[in-house]
Amino acid sequence: MRDVSEIVEEVRGRIAAACERSGRSPDDVEIVAVTKTHGAEVVKEAWDAGLRIVGENKVQEAAWKKPASVSGPQWHLIGHLQSNKVRHALELFDFIHSVDSVKLADRINFIADELGAAPHVLLEVNVSGEKSKSGMSPDAVQPTIEHIMGSCPRITVEGLMTMAPFSDNPEDARPYFRRLRELRDEVQDRLGVGLPRLSMGMSGDYEVAVEEGATWVRLGTVLFGDRPKTKKAAPADSDDGASPCGDSDTYAGFGGLDSYSGAGPTAKILD
Repeated sequence: MRDVSEIVEEVRGRIAAACERSGRSPDDVEIVAVTKTHGAEVVKEAWDAGLRIVGENKVQEAAWKKPASVSGPQWHLIGHLQSNKVRHALELFDFIHSVDSVKLADRINFIADELGAAPHVLLEVNVSGEKSKSGMSPDAVQPTIEHIMGSCPRITVEGLMTMAPFSDNPEDARPYFRRLRELRDEVQDRLGVGLPRLSMGMSGDYEVAVEEGATWVRLGTVLFGDRPKTKKAAPADSDDGASPCGDSDTYAGFGGLDSYSGAGPTAKILD
């Protein structure tokens, strides 16, 4: 198996080439290392390879993985955030990419006020309109930012995030990435605000995303290979959804600690 550092160097080269094609600086693009379903040792491999941002899809997975991992990386939530996981998300993550409604923004602001937190977020936009995807409609972006500016003083919106429809051809994603950039530019101009971050592009289409303005590309498979398989385990009786892992102190709701890739729970990772 290839060393992660070698793979990261190759990916950075591809990002640099995409930046050159589009007249951008490679310094403007950062890799979010998506460690979903991998163990804490993969976080260390990413860190040792020079990656400084870890992306997780699930609050409950980060709840055990972050304490078990090397210190230093920023942790970004890139998956859907349920309202009953907001408190734990604010305690675990430095950045949330997936705010998809005014209701969720209000909840984040309320909990942040209790915690004395100042969360930085992106608005998730369903540019493609696919029913299977989370995210607000493009038309909702400006009103949501206006609401947050007026009613959610704890929150800083730094940009937008999207997922393109799956395709074997990376070029199929280009119109969706371009539309997100154009939408960002339009909202910036109308509201006179800065929205410097665009989170878009994954392992199969990140070069196109960079050409269209991505500042964060969310990469997992291209860096770490196929994700390990996990087995779903029945939740413990204490897991009522009030915390990401059942018992908020011990995370007992996960069950066992014999993981798919080294150390960590097998239960509830892919809920």
